[in-house]
Amino acid sequence: MDKLRLIIKREYLAKVRNKSFIVMTILSPILIVGMIVLIAFLTDINDNEKRVISVLNQSDFFEREFTATKNTSYVQFDNISLDEAKDSTISLGYYGLIYLPFGKDLEQVAKGAYLFTQDNPNTNVIGGLENIFQKSLRQKRLEGLGVSSKQFSSIEKRFELNLASFDGEKSVKGINEIKAFIGGVFGYAIMMFIIIYGGFVMRSVIEEKTSRIIEVIIASVKPFQLMLGKIIGTSLAGITQFAIWIVSASLLLFISMLVFKIDLSALSGEASLAAPGIQGMPQLDSEMMLYAKEIVNIPWALLISSFLVYFILGYLIYSSIYAAIGAAVDNETDTQQFIFPIILPLMLAIYVGFFSVFSNPHGPIAVGFSLFPLTSPIVMLMRLPGGIGEGGVPLWQLLLSITLLIVTFLGIVSLAAKIYRIGILMYGKRPTYKELFKWLRY
Repeated sequence: MDKLRLIIKREYLAKVRNKSFIVMTILSPILIVGMIVLIAFLTDINDNEKRVISVLNQSDFFEREFTATKNTSYVQFDNISLDEAKDSTISLGYYGLIYLPFGKDLEQVAKGAYLFTQDNPNTNVIGGLENIFQKSLRQKRLEGLGVSSKQFSSIEKRFELNLASFDGEKSVKGINEIKAFIGGVFGYAIMMFIIIYGGFVMRSVIEEKTSRIIEVIIASVKPFQLMLGKIIGTSLAGITQFAIWIVSASLLLFISMLVFKIDLSALSGEASLAAPGIQGMPQLDSEMMLYAKEIVNIPWALLISSFLVYFILGYLIYSSIYAAIGAAVDNETDTQQFIFPIILPLMLAIYVGFFSVFSNPHGPIAVGFSLFPLTSPIVMLMRLPGGIGEGGVPLWQLLLSITLLIVTFLGIVSLAAKIYRIGILMYGKRPTYKELFKWLRY
């Protein structure tokens, strides 16, 4: 135990005293916050782009439909030809020209309408204009069937289904996706930690092996102790770095928002909540309160404690594999054939987990991936914000997932230790999968 403690201390100090570690610990929060500020700034500029569209209406229809919006305004041309309207639009630097030809009815005018632009038009602009035409055409068609304008307005009124639990408590739509996203953030953090610091473990083993220092170390400690010490020491250094990143990045982001008056709602899409279907601010405030209540009611203690369990077990499993690969090869180039099979389950867990948990958190795919040990640290965390028990993850699934993870950890560590024990002293030969399987039988 004393030797293991010394190895852990040595690995930890070697990492935190490394110049590149110190530089990245300082620079990473600055780069991350700088990227967020830049994206927010560019998004704000992009959203504030003003477009002026000229309208040449030679028909008796669409006289009041083209009204100014936040980013688009319209200028009417009268008593000029189409060619003159095109020339005027270009010379005045307008975004485009809407041409409405003469027609005996609305259908004919709409069918002959054109939008002229210098370049390919923006999709949002096209969608907005098509909505104007579609609404007018729908109203005209209904009037032909005897439906008045007032009746048409009542028909067009948006319908939202009331949602509530069997207990009578009102709920809101999309909360399952929000909960899955919150859990996915925790799972994504685990994946990134495994990829970054698992690679550190592998490179550390390769460096000591190629420098022949390992021959001296192995004379005084067991290979299993050395492997475990490297894994734990590197993980502690990684946790230290992550903690510094979170604290410093949060502080920098808060200061940046105050100094540059950044509105992050543009990035999160919160502005879209004030949609035409939401009638008035009281309802909006009520919905926001319901969303806030649902988020507060997430079992955060369960989620954070489960995150720690899955974080530790998941990292130990994958870092053991990384250490075994580092011991089996002589240089980092030879690791490429082994890396992809390692990160494939992690990538699969992220993408399949999001699709399956978003649509049905209790479906067979979501349940299967949350029990499979190589994907459960990510997928189970996506399901856990829904709670345990009725309506959430059954307790037996959570316990079975952790049990399978522990059994897998013990099995993989023992197998990785065999590869590590043999491969750490082998030089000059590029191992194959067949040879690795042979080493497991020794």
